[in-house]
Amino acid sequence: MTRALLLIDIQQDYFPGGAFPLVGPEPAAEAAARLLAAFRDADEPVVHVRHAGEPGSGFLVKDTPGAEFHPSVAPTEGEEVVVKGSPNAFLDTDLDARLRHDGVRDLVIAGMMTSMCVDATARTASDLGYRVTVVADACACPDLEHDGRKVPAADVQTAFLAALGSAYGDVAPADQVLAG
Repeated sequence: MTRALLLIDIQQDYFPGGAFPLVGPEPAAEAAARLLAAFRDADEPVVHVRHAGEPGSGFLVKDTPGAEFHPSVAPTEGEEVVVKGSPNAFLDTDLDARLRHDGVRDLVIAGMMTSMCVDATARTASDLGYRVTVVADACACPDLEHDGRKVPAADVQTAFLAALGSAYGDVAPADQVLAG
């Protein structure tokens, strides 16, 4: 079985100075960059996912500097880029067709935001029959609020990763994934 690295929305707006900075995007991007280097070295498929929001969406607006990939994980020539307009990278894109064409059955997923795009994409990948591994330390999310209560990003991250790991795939740190 072929595996592929799926890097979701590691874009400038999620970093300090961007329109919607997350908590801890820098260490997540560093872990994602280590994964990317290993996949490139092994000549394994890599797919970069870019969110392209419409004007007025507040962040990741297409054709703006904030929608550009973070330089640490920018695609190189020959690496596939999927552009999406919703949290789920499979919805209204050709991602599934591309992966199936390349014989991919295992997906290693990293990116932004754990609580939105990573979650939606990982769940759909599992539903479509892919074997999913979410790289816990190569993802980041924001603090959230519900019912007047602030939920710190660390708790959001833990809750979403726990849910994904309980039914949709494996959740592991980058070092474990890189060790095989």
